[in-house]
This record gives sequence, C-alpha cells and structure tokens, in this order.
Amino acid sequence: MKIERIKVLVSRPGRNFVTVKIETDEGIYGVGDATLNGREMAVAAYLEEHIAPCLIGKDPRNIEDIWQYLYRGAYWRKGPVTMTAIGAIDMALWDILGKHSGLPVWQLLGGKSRQGVTVYVHANGESIDEVLDNAANYIEQGYKAIRLQCAIPSTKGTYGTLEGKKNYYELQGNRPLPPEQSWSTRKYMNFIPELFKAARERFGYGIDLLHDVHSRLTPIEAARLGKLLEPYDLLFLEDTVTAENPAGYQIIRQHTTTPLAVGEIFNTIWDAKELIETQSIDYIRTAVSHGGGITPMRKLSAFADLYHVRMAPHGAPDLSPISTMAHLHLNSWAPNFGIQEFVGFGTPEVNNIFKYELPLKDGMLLVSDKPGLGIDIDEAAMGNYPYVRSYLPVSRLEDGTLWNW
Repeated sequence: MKIERIKVLVSRPGRNFVTVKIETDEGIYGVGDATLNGREMAVAAYLEEHIAPCLIGKDPRNIEDIWQYLYRGAYWRKGPVTMTAIGAIDMALWDILGKHSGLPVWQLLGGKSRQGVTVYVHANGESIDEVLDNAANYIEQGYKAIRLQCAIPSTKGTYGTLEGKKNYYELQGNRPLPPEQSWSTRKYMNFIPELFKAARERFGYGIDLLHDVHSRLTPIEAARLGKLLEPYDLLFLEDTVTAENPAGYQIIRQHTTTPLAVGEIFNTIWDAKELIETQSIDYIRTAVSHGGGITPMRKLSAFADLYHVRMAPHGAPDLSPISTMAHLHLNSWAPNFGIQEFVGFGTPEVNNIFKYELPLKDGMLLVSDKPGLGIDIDEAAMGNYPYVRSYLPVSRLEDGTLWNW
C-alpha cells in the first residue's frame, strides 16, 4: 500500500476546521484534524508545502516511522503549527490502518480499559443563576460532570460569556479581530467561590464540578483560589497559571489539595515532563491534534501513568469531530484515563460535513466499533462553507495593561 495523495481541506461550518485526507493506491483513505484556532492557514500551508510532498509513495501502515520522520527528520521541531500538522497526518494513518485491518483504532491500541468515556460539559452564564440553570439542564440530559464559568459582576465580558451575548461558542467562529475583555483578579477571586458554593447547595456533591482559570493568576493567587475552593470538592482546577513555568505549579501544590489540570497548549511530552515527574499536576490536558497525534499521546499516557497523573484531553469546539473520535479511541484504551472535555461543535452545520455517531449513556460517550476512527467526511459539502478569519479574545487589566502572565 502506498500514499497516493494528501488533501488539505479548510472549511467553516460555523467555525473553521482544517481536515487532512490521505488517499492510498488501494482506495482506502483516512482523515485527520489539523485545526489550530486562529492559525488554521499556517497549518494548512505547512501541510501542503512541507509535509505532503515528503509522504507520497510511503507505506501508510508504517505509522511510527512516518511520525519519527516528520518530527525528527526536520531541523525545526515542536511548536503548535508543526505538531498540529503532524497530528492530523498521524490520525489519518491510524484511520487507514484500522480500515485496512478491519478493526477500530481502540482495538489496535490494545483493547478497551472501560465501557465508556466519561465526559464533562460547560455551563456558562452572565449570572450565577443562569450558570446553575444551564448546569441543571445538562444534569437532566444525563451528564455527571460540568465545568462552571460565570461572568464577573461589573466587568465587560469574561471568558465563557462575551459582552452580554449568550452563545459564546457560536461567537468563537465570527471574530475577524481579537475582541478585548477586561480582567480584575480581585473581583474574580472574591466572586468565583460564591459560584461553587451556590452550585453545591443546589446540586449536592453527586455531580463532579470543574473550573478553568485560563492562566490568569500568579502562583500564590492560584494557591489561594485552590484553598478557597477546597470545601466544594472540584474534580480539578484547570490552567491556574501559565504553563511555561512548571515551578509555578509546585508553589500551588504546597498550599492546596484541590486537584490541578494543565496542558491544552502543550505540543510534546517534553512540555509535560517536569510537571508529571514532580507530580505537580493531577490531570494532563494535551489534545490529540495539537499534541502530534495518537502515536505520541499513547506514550504521554503511559508516562503519566507512572506518576499517578490522569488523561483529560482538551475538547473545545475548535477541535473537529475527527479529534473527538480519536480521543474516544485513545481514552477507551488508556488505563489512566480521567475525563474528556466535550462541548459539541458549535453549530448544526458541522454535521453536514462530518459523518459520525456519538451515543451518550450515563454521562459517557461510547466509542465506535467501526474500522478505523469511525468517522467520514463529505468533501463536496465543504465547498459550501468557506474559511473566515476568527480569533480568541485578548484580556486587559482595568487600567488597559495587556494581561501577560
């Protein structure tokens, strides 16, 4: 079997996605997700100009060798653009191998460690009552874990809401320039514990609750927040400080027993190595797309397992359904899987392009038994949804300073 053609398909069914399709001389093809929010066209160019020409004629079943070739064979390694491009290729190769062998990817990885993949959803809002009402709706749908995010009173927009607009995730696909939001650490710290106090009073302790700080605190501030939230028994507190300085998490760890999660901007196992070895975190959040694919992610999982760190891959709506399906296969296998973020894909137009099944049972998504990843694409339909530039927001302090921790 030989790789005959590699297509890079960019579309915007409500939000921008970059899809890779690898075609072989035997008629089997595989698909991968190369989406990198706000830098989609950089990844597309990397794939078209630097990766695709190097892979034509290679045997797609040699997945490990191709991964090493793309990573170690280039002088410039790592980084989100490079690793997202490699990740898409890797996903597509696993999809091809599964279809060629007639087996789902989870079977190729070594079989299932669990019957379903527990997921958490996002309940956002402009007030505590609105957040909790949205959370109650998810609980009625059967979800067992919910991330709570709320706008801070007297501020202009907070991550999770945007200037009075309700559908935050729909807005993510329509931002031609980065919107700017205000941030006050003091207002945030004095408010967020009240959100979780109200949540526990309403829902009790039978539901797992989570929160994302989005790296907006210093280590000692994050340590204080973790301690304030201890009575409310969070499953984890995510991205409390920037991940570039692992020592910050050791400071937090000294002051609170609230579990910590980080890693959605990580690209390789080296980004997470020190945090895992020092057991400064409890959950590693690297995504299969931005982390270079299934091949390195299973190595990351095995390494983390040695230090009691669980997998909790990033699952924001700026990852396509292909990444979601890849996560389900990886999580079904990984013995140290913890939980999977899942908030859907923003708009119903996504289902005009991606063909998949995601059955939910008792708060768990069930992995496909179809050969490969269990997902297909409608390539012709992608032409109906052209790319539109869109960016994530930027935070500034109330005096106008760009928040740059």
